[in-house]
Amino acid sequence: MFTLIPSGSVTSASGFLAGAVNAGIKSEDKLDLAILCSEVPCKAAGVFTTNQIKSAPVVLSQKHITKGRAQVIVVNSGCANACTARQGLADARVMANLAAAKLGISPEEVLIASTGIIGVPLPMDKIRAGIPKIKPTREGGHDFCRAIMTTDTRQKELAVQVDLKGTKFTIGGVAKGIGMIHPNLATMLCFIATDAVVSADFLQAALQKAVDCSFNMVSIDGDTSPNDCAFLLANGLAGNEPIDLDNGGDFQEALTAVCTHLAKSMAQDGEGATKLIEVIVEGAEDQAGARQAARTIAGSPLVKAAINGNNPNWGRVVAALGRSGARVREDRLDVYLNDVCVMKQGCPTPFSKEEMKLSLSNNDNVLIRLCLNLGDGQAIAWGCDLSEEYVRINSSYTT
Repeated sequence: MFTLIPSGSVTSASGFLAGAVNAGIKSEDKLDLAILCSEVPCKAAGVFTTNQIKSAPVVLSQKHITKGRAQVIVVNSGCANACTARQGLADARVMANLAAAKLGISPEEVLIASTGIIGVPLPMDKIRAGIPKIKPTREGGHDFCRAIMTTDTRQKELAVQVDLKGTKFTIGGVAKGIGMIHPNLATMLCFIATDAVVSADFLQAALQKAVDCSFNMVSIDGDTSPNDCAFLLANGLAGNEPIDLDNGGDFQEALTAVCTHLAKSMAQDGEGATKLIEVIVEGAEDQAGARQAARTIAGSPLVKAAINGNNPNWGRVVAALGRSGARVREDRLDVYLNDVCVMKQGCPTPFSKEEMKLSLSNNDNVLIRLCLNLGDGQAIAWGCDLSEEYVRINSSYTT
C-alpha cells in the first residue's frame, strides 16, 4: 500500500535536489534549463524511444546508462537537439560535462534529455551560461517540472510514500508531453526518483513494466518523437530491506501508480484536448490482443473527432477494434459508452442519442468499454479528443 504526498514532486524522496533557470532557449521568459540530482550516487534505469531517428541526448544517455549508475539529470526545453548530426552529439556531451563539473562527478554519471523543435542546434552559449546558475534545492522539484514543459498547459508531478515492513520509502515522478504522443513512448520526458534500496536488475525490470502499462498505453496523435525517455534513479537513502524480484510487489505497485497518474495527466492535457478518453478492453483472447485493441481505439482520429463533437457514433469504435489486429467475434461483442450499452453480442441496442450526447458533453472524462468475451485478456489505454485547436497549435508550432 502507498499514500499520496500532498504537493509531492520529484524531489520528495530523501537526498534529491532540483533547480531550474531561464537560460533564454525559449523565446518567452520561462524556465527552460534544469537539473535533478542526488546527494549520493544512484542506481539508474532507463527506457527510450523506439523511433529509429534518435536525438543526441537519447544516444548519449543510452550509452551512459548501460553502467546502471547515474547521479544527475540535466534537461532543456525549447530545442530537441534532434537531427543535428555530429554537432548535436558534441553539444550533448558538453551539457553532460558542464553538469558534471558543477557537481563534481564524472560525465558518465550524467543523463541528458532535451525537448522542443527538431532540426535546430542547441544555443550552446546559453547552455554554458545557464548550467552554472542552477541552484538545486530540496524545494526545487516544482521549478524542475515547469522547466521541462513545452506545449503543456499544466504541471504533471506526483509523489507517494510506501511503508515496507516498518521502513518508509518515497517515489516521486515528473513528466511532460501532450503532443507527438503514441504508444511505445511519445514526445514525453519522465523522470522518477526514489530513496528506496533496489537491486539494479529489478529496477530496470520494474520501470519497463510500469512504462508498458502506462506511457505505452497513451496516444494523442499517432506520432512518436526521437527524444522520448523515462529515467528512474534510486539512491538507497531510505535504508529499507533491499528490494528485488522476490519482494518487489509493493515497489512495483507504487511505481506503476506514479507512472499511470502521469500518463493520464498527459492524455488529459493533450494538445487542444477538451476530454480524456479511457478505453477499457475486457475478455480479449489474451493480454496482447487487449492492448492492441485498446491502443488502436484510443488513437483513432475518427473516434477522437467524434468524442470532440459529443457524437455517440459507436460504429467508429467498432471499426477501429476490427482493424486493431486483436481477434474479434462480432456475435460476442459488447460495447459501452459512458456505461450505456450500445451493442450487445453484436446487435445494436436502443439508446437515446440526445441523452448520450448530453452525457458526452457534460463529462470531461469519456469511458469506452468493450467486452470481447473471448478470454481473460484485459487492458486500459488513454487518449483525448481531436479538436480544431490541435490543428492550430501544430500548424504554427515553429512559426
